[in-house]
Amino acid sequence: MIDFEPKYITFDCYGTLTKFRMAELAREIYGDRLQGAEMERFVAFFAAYRLDEVLGAWKPYRDVVVNSVRRTCQRMGVEFNESEAEKFYLAVPTWGPHPDVPEGLSRLAKKYKLVALSNASDDQIQSNVDKLGAPFHKVFTAQQAQSYKPRMQGFEYMFDQLGCNPEDVLHVSSSLRYDLMTAHDLGVKHKAFINRGHEPSTPYYGYYEVNDIGGLATLLGL
Repeated sequence: MIDFEPKYITFDCYGTLTKFRMAELAREIYGDRLQGAEMERFVAFFAAYRLDEVLGAWKPYRDVVVNSVRRTCQRMGVEFNESEAEKFYLAVPTWGPHPDVPEGLSRLAKKYKLVALSNASDDQIQSNVDKLGAPFHKVFTAQQAQSYKPRMQGFEYMFDQLGCNPEDVLHVSSSLRYDLMTAHDLGVKHKAFINRGHEPSTPYYGYYEVNDIGGLATLLGL
């Protein structure tokens, strides 16, 4: 059980709540040119370049995605086509939640104010949030903060907007690299790692680990 009553439960959205289908879409778009190990190398480079693209000054999320595809294609010796790259960006608002999310979030929403902090653009995120199956008190984006996670500025923007401190929230993510390491460094004492299988557990960063959102609700006695 979690012996803590958060003022807010703050969530990463893409990957944690929304099923992030970048790898799946890459296999669909480039499957006629890459197979097997080469396809998996493309997927891995694409993920790595997306992280690299968000570490500098803020730029539109469309540019993050298209630049990541361009760099991946160059690395893999695949012809780059901008219209193909844009398909990734345009697909994002169509993606829905992991199967466990609506039921688990609805349990949490009965007692807690839910907040999202997402590496998203303002014109996309609401479509994803509307599919989650529970009301959100606030939704904050990288566009509003002018900074992407894992940089600290987005978290600081969220705390300022909520009028709370890092120790007042329970922050929830399926990513150590994008969320929980930064939350740890900022003094967020209460964190939950939703183990979706795309990053290894790293207990040094001090969090509760569960396999789904329902498991988090159970830890909070709901």
